[in-house]
Amino acid sequence: MATTTISPTRMELMRLKGRLKTATRGHKLLKDKRDELMRQFMDVVKRNRELRTKVEEGLKDANTAISVASSVMSPQMMEQALLNPKQSVELDMTFNNVMSVKVPVYQFHTKADDPSDICPYGFVQTSGELDDALSALGDVFKDMLELAQVEKTMQLMADEIEKTRRRVNALEHVMIPDLQKNIRYISMKLEENDLSTKIRLMKVKEMVLKDAHNFK
Repeated sequence: MATTTISPTRMELMRLKGRLKTATRGHKLLKDKRDELMRQFMDVVKRNRELRTKVEEGLKDANTAISVASSVMSPQMMEQALLNPKQSVELDMTFNNVMSVKVPVYQFHTKADDPSDICPYGFVQTSGELDDALSALGDVFKDMLELAQVEKTMQLMADEIEKTRRRVNALEHVMIPDLQKNIRYISMKLEENDLSTKIRLMKVKEMVLKDAHNFK
């Protein structure tokens, strides 16, 4: 046991009390951090559900539009129309600090000033359904990017919550109880030593008084 390997001295008692005070304060701070992370994590989960539903509906509409366009255009004409993309996208990534967790923030910029200007073909030999398909894909792209950002944020926050939970449990169930047990052990030993010292002093005093009485 840990209590059998420590020195029962007042200096050690003061050191352990200082460690207990620090551990108790750290435990409270970590619990507060864990609770706030959980609160923000649930907000992110809610946003993730909303975005996933929106993206799935957007992709469904885009796939439907592409299927319709494919039914009215030949494969060769479809391939030729989409052979040379007109629009390009640059992706920037920065980070936000959320309770000491660095979460990514994605931003994209289109090459052309008008993000909706994505049709790389003339309108004479193509169908309006292809325009609808590309427009639907363009609309859902931003939501897909935000969904990727939110899901990465969820993953990072979940990892941090788990790390914080383990630290809280280690402090609450291991470190703080051990410190308290060692403090009780040292306090008990010091009280025993003080009592033994008092008894010895009383015996010495009694012997001195007895010798003084006999001397008379």
